[in-house]
Amino acid sequence: MELGRAIDGYIDAVLSSSRLSTRTLTAYASDLEALHRYCSSRDVTDTGQIDLELLRDWLWSDAQQGHAPATLARHRAAVRGFGEWLRDTGRTAANPAARLRAPSPGRSLPHLVRSERIADAAAALRDASAQGDHRAGRDLCVLELLYATGMRVSELVSLDVDGVNLDELTVRVTGKGDKERVIPFGVPARTATIDYVTRDRPALLGNRPSRATTAALVLGVRGERVNARTVYRIVNGLFPEAGGPAGAGPHTLRHSTATHLLDGGADLRNVQEFLGHSSLGTTQIYTHVSAERLAASYRQAHPRA
Repeated sequence: MELGRAIDGYIDAVLSSSRLSTRTLTAYASDLEALHRYCSSRDVTDTGQIDLELLRDWLWSDAQQGHAPATLARHRAAVRGFGEWLRDTGRTAANPAARLRAPSPGRSLPHLVRSERIADAAAALRDASAQGDHRAGRDLCVLELLYATGMRVSELVSLDVDGVNLDELTVRVTGKGDKERVIPFGVPARTATIDYVTRDRPALLGNRPSRATTAALVLGVRGERVNARTVYRIVNGLFPEAGGPAGAGPHTLRHSTATHLLDGGADLRNVQEFLGHSSLGTTQIYTHVSAERLAASYRQAHPRA
């Protein structure tokens, strides 16, 4: 359903039910109109295109514009109510905002995982995999691919084996709006993927002839295509200290990839293409992250800071 019409329908439904005060309804209508403008800037025009990642980016963008925590919390409430209505009226299968959290006061920039922590986690998984832990081998492949490519969790779980070119060190993913892009990756991700595909993936398939021809790259313990919730569990288990009270998730690694690329001197427009952002404004949040990291280092290290 077209997003603008859906928002109008939701406001009309709430107005007729008298569940909210006029003041609250007016505020929610304003918030959802702001969401509509943000979605338009990202070429998102249909309710079916709205997902958790998009809503998180919207809140991060609002935080960067200086909105107070109370305002961000209201934005979250508005979009969660809208999401419930979309689900209840059959316009979406689930509420895309069900797991949305407003940024905490003083923590408006995306959470990151340091490259050293990622290296430590990868080493631990590599050791466990070498001891025959097939799940660790799978998790190492997930970690290395997510961090190397910055891909979205939706892109990872829909990735097929033939989408990874281990000779050219590229992966072909289908992102938002069914847009395909080819992302390069490095030798650590290649090594982890080869080990997983040759050793761990067959073990996860096990004696399941009906599943033996499945195209999915990343598999669950029952041999089925892994889902986003499992990937969240994997990343959160590796980096429980990152990401605030809710812990880290795949999006934390995506933020980390983008920030580390910019810290290393990558061009902003190249990072935009790398991440599959339709708008350069979405990518620019990472310049704020890099600037804040630089300022924090300066304050800690410079004698006249």
